Amino acid sequence: QVQLMESGGGSVQTGGSLRLSCGVSGDTDSNLCVGWFRQAPGKEREGVAAIWMGGGSPNYRNSVKGRFTISQDAARKTIDLQMNSLQLEDTAMYYCAARNCASQFAANIYPLEGRVYTIWGPGTQVTVSS
Repeated sequence: QVQLMESGGGSVQTGGSLRLSCGVSGDTDSNLCVGWFRQAPGKEREGVAAIWMGGGSPNYRNSVKGRFTISQDAARKTIDLQMNSLQLEDTAMYYCAARNCASQFAANIYPLEGRVYTIWGPGTQVTVSS
């Protein structure tokens, strides 16, 4: 059983940076895809970035490309989301989620669709202010 726990949220001004971490514990191996999602009040949940723990190229939402970077820290067993040049519209509750996937091909199938992820963390709040 895989468990996820987010950390690193907080408040920052526009243009600032935050680094979120998703701690992955339990029965983990490389056959796992992990994604970061966010949901702002009154809005639909949206996928931000996703990565296959076996390696390969991550997937990003268009609006965060060039600003956010998802990466794996094997030593800490975390999937991190470095967020730079934060904007007001990045304010949301951020969640990490996991699903089984055994290849980069599988990782590229609906990587930012929350409905295909089966395990979710409790979330961490990110607030960007002017």
